[in-house]
Amino acid sequence: MENVISCFKKKSEALARLICFPWAGGGSIHYARWGKVLDSSIEVYAIKLPGRESRTNEPFFQNMQQIVDEVIDVLLPELKEKPFALFGHSFGAMTSFAIADALKRLHNLEPVHIFLSGASAPYSEMRINAVKRSELSDEDFLKWLISIGGTPPELLANPEVLKLFLPALKADLQVVENYRCNKPESPLLSCPVTCFDGKQDIPHDLQAWRDISTGDFTVRMLDGSHFYLKDSGNEKIILDYITKHLETCEMDYL
Repeated sequence: MENVISCFKKKSEALARLICFPWAGGGSIHYARWGKVLDSSIEVYAIKLPGRESRTNEPFFQNMQQIVDEVIDVLLPELKEKPFALFGHSFGAMTSFAIADALKRLHNLEPVHIFLSGASAPYSEMRINAVKRSELSDEDFLKWLISIGGTPPELLANPEVLKLFLPALKADLQVVENYRCNKPESPLLSCPVTCFDGKQDIPHDLQAWRDISTGDFTVRMLDGSHFYLKDSGNEKIILDYITKHLETCEMDYL
């Protein structure tokens, strides 16, 4: 399991688990450290994808189904053990949804809450018509990367860093840009859904996520652009919100 999951702080007494999915090209460390910040009632599992961190020698996944299959194969026993929630930003939001969809359809399991950040729903017109960034030339791709923030410009100016960083980012973007999903005829889930986004990011069709669940639907807009969640103030707001809602969900679950 350690090959796929980063967990900085094991909490056997935890009432719930928060499973976090990386943004495109991202690793697990940003989320794994949340396990040290959140109180003892929440254990954090951060997903590690192939081609980065301790999995550098493994080939990148080519499609969303490969991610879904691996994560469910590894996590299924844990997910049956106690309540869990999902959190994902951008590419990670799509992955969270794909995992939740498969868990419900194949195993009749669902999260007690799903937190989605910085992304339109996969079946929304806004997302379907979006520019495919993975097809941009290297020059235009770098311009786009600088424009969304989140990556220090000095790193992007370093050719050696780019050689390590760009392949993972482009591989993830190809996965998410080729991921197709029909709008649900009826909501598959019944848990609450919360969407976070940066006020200065490009617009996302957050309202379309309402269709995935019959549970409460909430949108929280925070100051910042695409990587607004890296700001320490915004991170505190997000973690306080998650803590409050997972504690409430735990009471409902019991």
